[in-house]
Amino acid sequence: MGRAFEFRKARKMKRWSAMAKAFTRIGKDIVMAVKEGGPDPNTNAKLRAVIQNAKSVNMPKDNIERAIKRASDKSQGEYKVVLFEGYAPHGIAVLVETATDNNNRTVANIRSHFNKCDGNLGTSGSVEFMFDHTCNFRINAEGIDPEELELELIDFGAEEVFEDEDGIHIYAPFQNFGSIQKELENRNIEIISSGFERIPQVTKSLNEEQTADVEKLLEKLEDDDDVQNVYHTMEVSEDQED
Repeated sequence: MGRAFEFRKARKMKRWSAMAKAFTRIGKDIVMAVKEGGPDPNTNAKLRAVIQNAKSVNMPKDNIERAIKRASDKSQGEYKVVLFEGYAPHGIAVLVETATDNNNRTVANIRSHFNKCDGNLGTSGSVEFMFDHTCNFRINAEGIDPEELELELIDFGAEEVFEDEDGIHIYAPFQNFGSIQKELENRNIEIISSGFERIPQVTKSLNEEQTADVEKLLEKLEDDDDVQNVYHTMEVSEDQED
C-alpha cells in the first residue's frame, strides 16, 4: 500500500468525529459551491460532490436543502478559503485550511492558538511544499475490482486505488478531480464521498510527551469554527488513532 493508504488509516478515526462540527464544515462548503456554480447540483459538479459528502456523514436532507437555499440568498456573506502555515513544538510542520467570512478574526485566532501552544505561525509557502495536494474519492466497492479500476483510471490521473471496509478509495493529484469525477459518473459508479487532502511527504516520530505537546495545538486548531482541515507531519501510530 502507498502513502495515501497510510495517511487515510491514520486520519480515519479523527476526521469528522464531531457531528455538529461536520455539519458546520459542510454547510460552508455548500455556500462556497453555490456561490461559485449555482444552486442546481445537476449543473454544478462541485455542489454535487459536497451533497454526496453531506449524505456520507448522515446530514439530514432538510439541512442540505436549507443550506442551498441560504447560500442562494444574495444577503448571505461569502466565505474565503485561507491557508495558514506554521510549526508546532518539536519541529512539526502544520498546515491549516480555513473558510472564513472575517479574515481579521481568523488570523488573530490562528495566531493565538500557535502562540499559546509554543508553536510559530509562519509565512506563506513556509511549509506547504512539504505536503502533496491530492483529491480523493470513496466509491461503492460492490462488483468492482480495485486493481482493474486502477488500471482504467490511470489515464484520468489516478495514482493509488485501494479497498478497505468503507469501500474503494481513489487518490490522485488535486487537479485531476474533475476528470475522475466525470469518468466515475459516466460509468454510473456510486460516489459515496470525495474531497481534497494534503498528504505529508515525510513524517517525524515523537515520543509520548512530545506528541502530547503537538496534540494540544492540533486540538485547539480543529476546534476553531473557521478551521476546515488541519494537516501535520507528525507520525501517527495506531495507538494514537483511537
